[in-house]
Amino acid sequence: METELMLKGYGLTTAQVYYHMPDYAHVLNTFTWQEYDIGPDYPKLFKFIEFWQREIEGPLHSVEFTHRKMIAPGEWRNVTGEFTLH
Repeated sequence: METELMLKGYGLTTAQVYYHMPDYAHVLNTFTWQEYDIGPDYPKLFKFIEFWQREIEGPLHSVEFTHRKMIAPGEWRNVTGEFTLH
């Protein structure tokens, strides 16, 4: 399934979420989130952030993310044979 998403232009998005602990406002904690998403709009990432703000008690401090396309549609090719030398 991941290969199909990558062929459609999706890439792996990793977000580092920094949030305050609900009972200890001065304590900053982290959460790592990963999902296949498509840039530059990142709909899955923003849906997750909206979910966090709506459902999770720990208020967000900041979010850092990176996005990496593993393969692009033009980079994939079907191999029909293989030759072994020696």
